[in-house]
Amino acid sequence: MKKRSFLKSLLVDLLCAGLALTIFALFHHVLPRQRQSLGIVIPNPYRTEDADAPDSQGAELPPAASIGSESLTASAGMSDLSLSAKGSRNGRSGSSSRGGSSKGGSALEDGDETEQNEDATPIAEKFADMYTEETVVTPGSYTSPNVSVTVTEETLDNGRITYYLADIYLRDVTAFQTALARNTYGSGYRDGISDMAALANALVAVNGDYYGNTNEGVVIRNGVIYRANPTDCDVCVLYYDGSMRVMSGSSFSVEDAIADGAWQAWTFGPALLDGGGNAIGSFSSTGRIISANPRTAIGYYEPGHYCLVVVDGRGDSAGITLPRLSELFEDLGCAAAYNLDGGNSSVMVWQGDVINDPSGGGRESSDAVLIAEVN
Repeated sequence: MKKRSFLKSLLVDLLCAGLALTIFALFHHVLPRQRQSLGIVIPNPYRTEDADAPDSQGAELPPAASIGSESLTASAGMSDLSLSAKGSRNGRSGSSSRGGSSKGGSALEDGDETEQNEDATPIAEKFADMYTEETVVTPGSYTSPNVSVTVTEETLDNGRITYYLADIYLRDVTAFQTALARNTYGSGYRDGISDMAALANALVAVNGDYYGNTNEGVVIRNGVIYRANPTDCDVCVLYYDGSMRVMSGSSFSVEDAIADGAWQAWTFGPALLDGGGNAIGSFSSTGRIISANPRTAIGYYEPGHYCLVVVDGRGDSAGITLPRLSELFEDLGCAAAYNLDGGNSSVMVWQGDVINDPSGGGRESSDAVLIAEVN
């Protein structure tokens, strides 16, 4: 009887422990949960008229972000944050202590970053022949006084690989926008790329870096710094002047992001081109990440000229390896390129419709990258 009673008690304890673990996982990994945002708004140095702060995607942002008892503004008190973003003084970022990054990783050494175009011409004055006085829309293109987007379906390797290319020219980099699922910064919030595109009246949209899947790395969205945590991944930053830099996570500094006027920043990676715009032959990411998969990536030519690429895979299209994707961006003539979340996440929406063939029918994501007209 005592043995039976003991076994019964043990079974009850195990069931209770299992229930507790299930509830913990539900609240911490499944159910949507708002996160504390740094809430630092980076001012646009090129804005000539008085205007509201950049769209914060629904988050309630204080005038300054508080960490402990210190009030941090865009102009002072940033030393602690800078250390946080660069990792420990031992030269390793905090993500390594969690068993490595859950994202795409890094192809750059500490201190490396993509080479920058020295042309100081404002992007509003470039590429005048790419725009039209009136808005002109065709099945494969959109042109207006401020935006030009052309979307084409392309193939590689004798038709084995299908990808979609959005070639983009902008007079104002704030047309290069991002969206947060449910208009909220946090974990567990997911929306379809089509839904986020429709809410923002986007011309073209792709999935982002799925920031909500981890606490790792840098999140800057539409001029607002939400997060600046250590990461082993490469970080991609788009600035108000239209330039784009890809750097190792250890090289990212919040102070520099504010001083240089960061507009967007993503943490996934790896970088797809070296500092001279050349293809990278080998990557240190895991084999699963390097192998042929559906992909989403950003390409940068020079301020005002960008591209978005989505590669289909796991179906009629074979998907693409990181080295082959790197070669593609070198062939396109990009100065820098950056890998975003892929697999079932890889979706491109053009003029309101999903135009690629997403693996598994696609999946919802925590964020999107999009191009939309701005006033």
